[in-house]
Amino acid sequence: MKALSIYAGARAFEQIQRQGLRPQDVGVMAGAAGGPKGLMLGALDRFIFGDWLASSEHELHLVGASIGAWRMATACRKDPVAAFERLEHDYLHQHYELRPGQKRPTADFVSQRFGQSLQDFFGGHVREVLEHPRYRLHVVTSRGRRLLRREHPLGTPLGYLAAFLTNVVSRRAMGAWLERVVFSSAPPGMSACAALPFGVQDYRSVQRALTESNFLQALQASCSIPFVLRAVSAISGAPDGAYWDGGITDYHLHLDYAHQSGATDSEPWVGADAARAGKLVLYPHFQRAVVPGWLDKSLPWRHRATSFLDSTVLLVPQADWVKSLPNGKLPDRADFTYYGNDLAGRVKAWQGAMAASRQLADEFQAWLERCQRTGDVELQRL
Repeated sequence: MKALSIYAGARAFEQIQRQGLRPQDVGVMAGAAGGPKGLMLGALDRFIFGDWLASSEHELHLVGASIGAWRMATACRKDPVAAFERLEHDYLHQHYELRPGQKRPTADFVSQRFGQSLQDFFGGHVREVLEHPRYRLHVVTSRGRRLLRREHPLGTPLGYLAAFLTNVVSRRAMGAWLERVVFSSAPPGMSACAALPFGVQDYRSVQRALTESNFLQALQASCSIPFVLRAVSAISGAPDGAYWDGGITDYHLHLDYAHQSGATDSEPWVGADAARAGKLVLYPHFQRAVVPGWLDKSLPWRHRATSFLDSTVLLVPQADWVKSLPNGKLPDRADFTYYGNDLAGRVKAWQGAMAASRQLADEFQAWLERCQRTGDVELQRL
């Protein structure tokens, strides 16, 4: 493979060495935060959800934060291939016109435009997403506490400074400032939302039902980058407070997938060993490191793989291949500033990168076929 590298945690590595990778082996799909980088996974998404996983019949949990949440919700549409094509088009062509001398649009303006984009994309389709016969959707958000409980011109920067300093000492301690709130859909015919496909003993967490009344709010909250968009407040059926991007608490979803958790309002979290089911986590990602939280980006000792990822299969673009893309890198949020009002220039660069990403899907498909046909497993340990 010249574009794609495949990494696997300890248990996933051994299992794939024995029997390859089959659709029925996957119990969880993960989608990380990362803004425009997520566009590079579109071809993989279309193949995985539109073709490969469509050949199986088992229940599957889809976990996403920020752009990853949008991708996972898109996978729950009745025609996921067409929906992913629409997502890529809409994200590619989003544009926030800058006035003379303006370096970036206001958070109010971006929030209003983004909220309208989600309404246009999912309007009339929310029920089909929530009632998918096989997929259980889990949207990760970050709820502010203490100074971050309300968005404030002074209190919010101070609150994030406190969260950053606390996080350097201990990721768990950052829960004093920000908690993980996951909105989960329910299995068909059930009123209670699906149990989480990961343990939450690592970090302060709350789960609430994802419903028609809060779907768009929760999804926008999961994508609301602090200071770029406004926090989302008063989410129906959820604790009071300001909700921001799910990537703040769970940037790359470095979650305890070895355990499945469930809770009610009156009962504590209960962990149950899910490894016995032999299900794996399939994770198309844009880099090998699975960084726990957004504030961990500058803390390299938090970038190493842990036992949480033992059942994870990571699909990653190779570094040399990335250098062959326009501008020698994956699309990212800095491109909005770099290109400014040059929409045509940014669209051309991103379209070039997205066209090249077809190679990732082609190589993954060929790898799957080799695994089943010859047992030739080109795989690296995570």
